Amino acid sequence: MKNYILFALTIICFSFDSYAQDSKLKSGDKKYDGYAYIDAIKTYERVADKGYKSEDLFKRLGNSYYFNSEFEGAAKWYGELFALNASPEAEYYYRYAQSLKAEGQVDKATLIMNEFIARYKNDSRAGRYNDDAHYLDEIRANSGRYKIEDAGINSKYSDYGSFVYDSKIYFASARDTGNFSQRKHKWTGEYFTNIYSANLDAQSGGALKVNKIKSEINSRFHESSPVFTKDGKTVYFTRNNYANGKKGKDAGKITLVRIYQARLENGKWIKVTALPFTSDNYSTAHPSLSPDEKTLYFASDMPGTFGQSDIYKVSINVNGSFGTPINLGKGINTEGKETFPYATSENEIYFASDGYPGLGGLDVFVGQIEDNGTISGIRNLGNDINSPKDDFAYIIDPVSRKGYFSSNKDGGQGSDDIYKFLETRRLKCLQELYGAITDSENGAVLPETKVTLYENQKIINSTVSNTSGQYSFSAECGKTYNVRAEKPDYATKELNITIGKAAGKTNLPIALDKSLCKVAVGDDLGKCFGIKMIYFDLDKSDIRSDAVFDLEKILDVLNQHPTMKLDIRSHTDSRATGSYNYSLSDRRVKSTINWLIKNGVDKNRLTGKGYGETQLVNKCADGVICGEEEHQKNRRSQFIVTAL
Repeated sequence: MKNYILFALTIICFSFDSYAQDSKLKSGDKKYDGYAYIDAIKTYERVADKGYKSEDLFKRLGNSYYFNSEFEGAAKWYGELFALNASPEAEYYYRYAQSLKAEGQVDKATLIMNEFIARYKNDSRAGRYNDDAHYLDEIRANSGRYKIEDAGINSKYSDYGSFVYDSKIYFASARDTGNFSQRKHKWTGEYFTNIYSANLDAQSGGALKVNKIKSEINSRFHESSPVFTKDGKTVYFTRNNYANGKKGKDAGKITLVRIYQARLENGKWIKVTALPFTSDNYSTAHPSLSPDEKTLYFASDMPGTFGQSDIYKVSINVNGSFGTPINLGKGINTEGKETFPYATSENEIYFASDGYPGLGGLDVFVGQIEDNGTISGIRNLGNDINSPKDDFAYIIDPVSRKGYFSSNKDGGQGSDDIYKFLETRRLKCLQELYGAITDSENGAVLPETKVTLYENQKIINSTVSNTSGQYSFSAECGKTYNVRAEKPDYATKELNITIGKAAGKTNLPIALDKSLCKVAVGDDLGKCFGIKMIYFDLDKSDIRSDAVFDLEKILDVLNQHPTMKLDIRSHTDSRATGSYNYSLSDRRVKSTINWLIKNGVDKNRLTGKGYGETQLVNKCADGVICGEEEHQKNRRSQFIVTAL
């Protein structure tokens, strides 16, 4: 994206052995620091061509190409940087991987990304990449949903950032309109952008003649990203920090960008003023109004930003004043660049980002705006919209599903182009629902188990577990399903699961109980029914109501097998004293035996003993620190078969 987006870079000074090289590089540094990247490239490359090598030189060369979305050059010079066996900052690993991906070198990009993840585990982009290792599968699933055409308003220069109002399309363009005072921006080598418009044909939707807006909205410097209020009386737009004939500059003497507004009075745009929360010292850009026009979304690198630029919102009060900008948080913002927000009446927010796993450069994503203002369910729009280059400035009419986006992808007319689209299929947030089917007694995997997915008692899908006992389904985010597992010789089991609201995976393991349990003398009858513990209230020996259900199973087996005899055993963990645990477990055994006798079992068929903490199954003895789960393994009830 060769527009002037956004933000000042960290400048690193360096020195050289040769005076001539030092002189040339100082010239290059001056051009680099002033955002004159095209000129800086020429100077740096002349020095590099003479064989000079430096981390800082290759960083600057790589950046000079990267910030102009010329990924082939960026990949070349970042490659030279890494060939020095350097260990640069996280950003260079990420930019190098992005550049390689944009140039189709996916395998090499993956290697660099894996190094990035290994070195910078705390970077949220590393976490997202790890959590979404199959992101390309998601992108493929989200593709094939658009009909895309050239918008009919593009030139050989940069055209981007569209907005539709009153049957007109407004956009930024660097085209030559015949002005005698044409001025080029040294960063991009193109003319400064102004805001243009074109009437839209009511039948075809195509754009007619393009005209430059003749008003105080356009200045000698950059303007872009206009957005109009519904009544047409206010416009918000991005401009270089310039008003009333004066340029504002930050501490480094750089003119950044700010969001401005203008009012329409008597057919003319007047009162062009920067919004009060903007500043000389940071950039604000690419405004977007919420459907109720009470909130303005925008991109900025103001203090408190997580990455290179974040998406913010600010309230617009009834009297036209503004609240305090609020960062939308880490639910949407990364250490990378988030920009060009666009909110819809369906509580969705579209935005461009290079901080999420994507196809390279900026990709367009969509998230859900929750009632509490957080953003969830971030999804890539797929490879119709996104490409290995920069794709951004996506807008859509939620009713007609028509819209526009900008891109510098291959095949366009200029460095950036505007495309129109029709979304033919809505994007669904999908998760992989998966799990392993196992035997509840011994944990053995159970292949060839029939697994069925239900929603509201209706079959959605059915499969059979593989040789590893694994199954998987595609499930919609936020929905509740039932999963039923069936296998001969096992009791059918059905579980309920609610899928999370964000794309990803949900694990639902299913352990099946054998329907025909074979026991011999010495076996624990309780294992047939998964009985690990007959529960009593703390420090008590009265049978609890929820334990009766398990005892009813034991009672039924004893009634069906009148010669079977049981030795009932109760065990505790090591907490409390040994004598107390022994006494408590013995009382509980007696309560269990009495319950069975009371319900018709001959007392001669039952023996029992409380063992307290004398037969621990793990290390959790007195004085050993253990977690609750480890102690739980020692608290158990056994029904040992002594005769059949």
